[in-house]
Amino acid sequence: MKTDIEIARSIVLEPIEKIADQVAIPTHHLEHYGRSLAKVDLAELSSPNKPGKLILVTAITPTKAGIGKTTVSIGLALGMNRLGKKAVVALREPSLGPCFGMKGGAAGGGYAQVLPMEKINLHFTGDFHAITSAHNMITALLDNYIYQNRNTDKGLSEVLWKRVLDINDRALRSVVTGLGGTINGVPAESGFDITPASEIMAILCLSTSLDDLRRRLENILLGYTKAGEPFTVRDLGVAGAITVLLLDAIKPNLAQTTEHTPAFIHGGPFANIAHGCNSILATRMALAHSEYTITEAGFGADLGAEKFYNIKCRTAGLQPALTVLVATLGGLKMHGGVDEKSLKEENLEGVRQGLTNLDRHIANLQSFGQTVVVAFNRFATDTDREIELVREHCQKQGVGFAVNTAFGEGGKGAEALAELVINTIEEQPSAPLRFTYPLEASIEEKATEVARQIYGARSINFSAKARKQLDRIARHGWSRFPICIAKTQYSFSDDPTAYGSVRDFDLEVRDVVINTGAEMIVLVLGTLVRMPGLPKVPQAEKIDFIDGHIEGLS
Repeated sequence: MKTDIEIARSIVLEPIEKIADQVAIPTHHLEHYGRSLAKVDLAELSSPNKPGKLILVTAITPTKAGIGKTTVSIGLALGMNRLGKKAVVALREPSLGPCFGMKGGAAGGGYAQVLPMEKINLHFTGDFHAITSAHNMITALLDNYIYQNRNTDKGLSEVLWKRVLDINDRALRSVVTGLGGTINGVPAESGFDITPASEIMAILCLSTSLDDLRRRLENILLGYTKAGEPFTVRDLGVAGAITVLLLDAIKPNLAQTTEHTPAFIHGGPFANIAHGCNSILATRMALAHSEYTITEAGFGADLGAEKFYNIKCRTAGLQPALTVLVATLGGLKMHGGVDEKSLKEENLEGVRQGLTNLDRHIANLQSFGQTVVVAFNRFATDTDREIELVREHCQKQGVGFAVNTAFGEGGKGAEALAELVINTIEEQPSAPLRFTYPLEASIEEKATEVARQIYGARSINFSAKARKQLDRIARHGWSRFPICIAKTQYSFSDDPTAYGSVRDFDLEVRDVVINTGAEMIVLVLGTLVRMPGLPKVPQAEKIDFIDGHIEGLS
């Protein structure tokens, strides 16, 4: 079979005007980025059409290679369109960090991709660069404020705001700035997060309008004054300037799939260090122009789906009609105790043991009131006996099951899944969302509910550093915000090697990051870092420009 990038190059792209016409977006509301990409004016958020139905795609706890949520999401849209339904996808933008680090790309795979994949995986329409620039512009303006007021009572006693960069670079996690004498500023400890972890990224994805973007930017907490009061972007007086840097980035991007289905691609927070969902604006725009909108939430359902419901849906008032849970034999076997080197070999007992992970995710999703179906993402090495074992298990659980082969067959390979999803929504739509915790609860109470109900933990404890932040949160009235737990994506616990369906473990919140602009409180668990490092053999070693073509992206 051809590689992803070879398949992508073999598709003749339609002009973006033709893609927009499928969802009744007029040309004068497009801002072209070449022939096959465009930003869409925010005026298209409103539509005379009845809003479409929202479908979430999430997954079991993933392997290091992933489970294939993006491929399934795109394939489901292709399959629905083959069945005569008007379906679109609303996805996140890839980050350069994973593209050149571990994964190599994030635009789907095989014959279920969003195109042009080279541009989407690289600079796209510049949204990540705009977010990086806006974040670091605040940092530079804050450093200047500190320098200009270093000998006055207007100085700050503590600075919280750091820098970001959209690459994996462990050497930048902790740095010292301002060295070289007073002409170069005030020496201070600082560091870098990856751009998907930036609060600006979260703000862009959670904003419901341009005015809401401006309001949230003003509320960003930068540090504390000498009197112990919060110091924000509003106090710095630069919210207008930062908004200007994001005027283009806030507009959703329109692209197309391998079968020319419209795709809204916007925002890119990771679910292990942020809330892991594409922008509210892109989701709403997709809903306004389709019968069905398929979106995804990052990593396993314990991370992405939990935050999708408790943060994104609560903020935007969204109500998913159904949730698709993606599973693979490789993932099930890994959680069944099979060695990672043997995941491609038939192992019925390993699959049987790994089903406990699937069941935990199904139960968690159902606790939100969601109707769940399982999409089995098939690979060439999967055996019929193993697949039937999973199918029979799902039938016993009363959960719909369909095999997805969109990677190799495009929309045709997702028709069974599409038919299952459509029929299930018509016969058994999801109940109104039930959130894991009320917003009136304290941060500690919210964390306890997620830890026990979603992760299966015995307890969750807070370090002395984290408790200091909890005191500030309570004092300044920030307890009303939802929580965003940052932890490993490879386990229900904070131990990345604890596979399966672990329970009754203890969690510790190492740090608390207060995002008053994004209006969420980030709890950092275990050894998780917000600036990833590169693997021993980064994907960058495989990326090249050969004979007029980009190679190595996948």
